[in-house]
Amino acid sequence: MRDDESTVIALTLRGFDLNTRNPDGDHALFLALREDSLKVADFLLDQTVVQVEARNPQGESPLMMAALKGHLAQARRLIQRKAEVNKPGWTPLHYAASNAAPVSVDMVRLLLEHHAYIDAASPNGSTPLMMAAHYGSTEVVQLLLEEGADPMIRNEQGMTAIDFARRAQRDAHASLIASFVRARQPKGRW
Repeated sequence: MRDDESTVIALTLRGFDLNTRNPDGDHALFLALREDSLKVADFLLDQTVVQVEARNPQGESPLMMAALKGHLAQARRLIQRKAEVNKPGWTPLHYAASNAAPVSVDMVRLLLEHHAYIDAASPNGSTPLMMAAHYGSTEVVQLLLEEGADPMIRNEQGMTAIDFARRAQRDAHASLIASFVRARQPKGRW
């Protein structure tokens, strides 16, 4: 949590199991990414014994945390180590889309390049586009739409991405999504 790489190295040399979890059930790699301890995260990623798919009790993976926090280099390394880009429920793409920082655009691109399912449904049916509309940046909303996200999907509460944007008072996001919906309408005349 303090990004104390030398202590983690010393523990490793003494035989400490790097996959040990804390009392809350969090894996060391997950914690390092969550706490922005990137020297420790990089050291752990160098260790082949570290389980990159270790999930916390909420089902969150290190890749999901890297996506949320915008740790692009670590996300690339996790994907190289075969971290799951797609999984049932909340996905790394949901988490990346929720980040409003500029790096989130590159993170979303990275995940899509590695075949992230663009309309992945969370346990309540919410999609990455809905998360971007509520929490994310206009650039991520735009990117998801351009890459084919379906703006008409409804979650279990019957809400679309436009509803998410309106709920968050993000009028620019709602207008952007509405313009994509209008552009998809047939241009026939009566």
